[in-house]
Amino acid sequence: MRVLLVYPEYPETFWSFKHALKFVSKKAAYPPLGLMTVAAMLPEEWEKKLIDMNTDTLRDEDITESDYVMISSMDIQLDSAKKVIQRCRELGVKTVAGGPLFTTRPEEFSEVDHLVLGEAEMTLAPFLHDLEKGQAKHIYRSDGFPDIGTSPIPDWALLDMRKYSSMNIQYSRGCPYNCEFCDIVLLNGRIPRTKSAEKLTAEMEALYEAGWRGGVFIVDDNFIGNKTKLKREILPAVAEWMKERNYPFVLNTEVSIDLSDDDELMKLMVDANFGTVFVGIETTEEESLLECGKYQNRNRDLLSSVKKMQQFGLQVQGGFIVGFDHDKPSVFRNMIDFIQKSGIVTAMVGVLTAPTGTRLFMRLKEENRIASEFSGNNTSILTNIVPKMGLKNLEDGYYEILKSIYAPKPYRQRVITFLKNYKPNTPRHVRPLSDSLKAFLKSLWVLGIRERGRIHYWLLLLWTAFFKPSLFPLSVEFAIYGYHFRKSLSFALFGESGSIPPSHAERDSE
Repeated sequence: MRVLLVYPEYPETFWSFKHALKFVSKKAAYPPLGLMTVAAMLPEEWEKKLIDMNTDTLRDEDITESDYVMISSMDIQLDSAKKVIQRCRELGVKTVAGGPLFTTRPEEFSEVDHLVLGEAEMTLAPFLHDLEKGQAKHIYRSDGFPDIGTSPIPDWALLDMRKYSSMNIQYSRGCPYNCEFCDIVLLNGRIPRTKSAEKLTAEMEALYEAGWRGGVFIVDDNFIGNKTKLKREILPAVAEWMKERNYPFVLNTEVSIDLSDDDELMKLMVDANFGTVFVGIETTEEESLLECGKYQNRNRDLLSSVKKMQQFGLQVQGGFIVGFDHDKPSVFRNMIDFIQKSGIVTAMVGVLTAPTGTRLFMRLKEENRIASEFSGNNTSILTNIVPKMGLKNLEDGYYEILKSIYAPKPYRQRVITFLKNYKPNTPRHVRPLSDSLKAFLKSLWVLGIRERGRIHYWLLLLWTAFFKPSLFPLSVEFAIYGYHFRKSLSFALFGESGSIPPSHAERDSE
């Protein structure tokens, strides 16, 4: 059997880092971990080929030379996934589809030959069994959640690692919290399912043996869902593995804000060479936190929580949302102030959207407030809900936040705020020196000479050189990130020339 595994293309988003990746000559941030794991579950004698459309072109001959095309996709890849499915139908090749997009919206994909939904550890084997007998059904589902300790090591041999800026692995699935807008519980459940220390370090070893040195994203939706196991088993084992191999990876992951309550856990993470954590802060408004069920963020000093993690040596990336029913007009200024004071350099601000099947989606559907299908991209004004504050008010306030935090001057000021507060562990740079030098030299031309607002690039580098010289490489990296954020948001915020465009409503009236 010849199988082609296809990962559809992402549109340009905040998290694509498309413009930043050019500084290190990479094509994508992360590889398709799910497809590589599925590939490892397929029979060894099958011929397998992986095409990530974010790094390579999908040719017709790739499709026609295959017996089946297997597609995995998230909601944001919907348009590209549909085009792939249509091409396969036109070329007469059968398709097998799975992943979050198809699991939450299977009724939209009757043209797919076989839908293998949920987690592949449970649904792929029955499909393969029926396929061998020539009796494969259209749809395969599962009611429970598998033990992910049985999941195989991803098939890294399918991947050209040189095209990516970072690799990824998985330790757990599921989240103990149940925020109204989030589909993680819907897909993976509320009880975190974890791998053993032996299993996790074996996956790290496989990645190490494949030749990777650099950043590794642990893709868990909440890495600290089981704190006790992390402290007793996982992090000590990871720290020992790292030390024995001279720290070949720098890790980053996603956590909840209550990490800041546990000094021991933060220290263990830093000892295991975690450098960055993404935290869902969402909003500073208590009523809005209550509305969405983000109870772990309530009744705490969010600013102090962020500062504490930074002082322990963790960079904090933040997720923020505007458009809750209880948001007042002051929410936009409050969010700007918080982001600037916190020193959260990478602040992903999005409008509230309702993923299909979530509690938010069901509530707003009953209220007749679902306006369109879910796009998977909340870093644009293309929300699928009818906001109580009115779409124009939400749009104007949202754009005001982005203009205020990513314009060159406030962005530089925020980076300096972070660098002043940040107390890193002994720096362990694992990016090849050639990549770092290439990025720096390119930044001198693109950011220091060509870009408008270049004075802020030079001011940032001069400040760092004088006051935090050990963090100079990080300062350059942040300058490049800022360039990406401005470029990816430029049409919405600054216009092609850098000037602020009129709002949608103003354009409509014209």
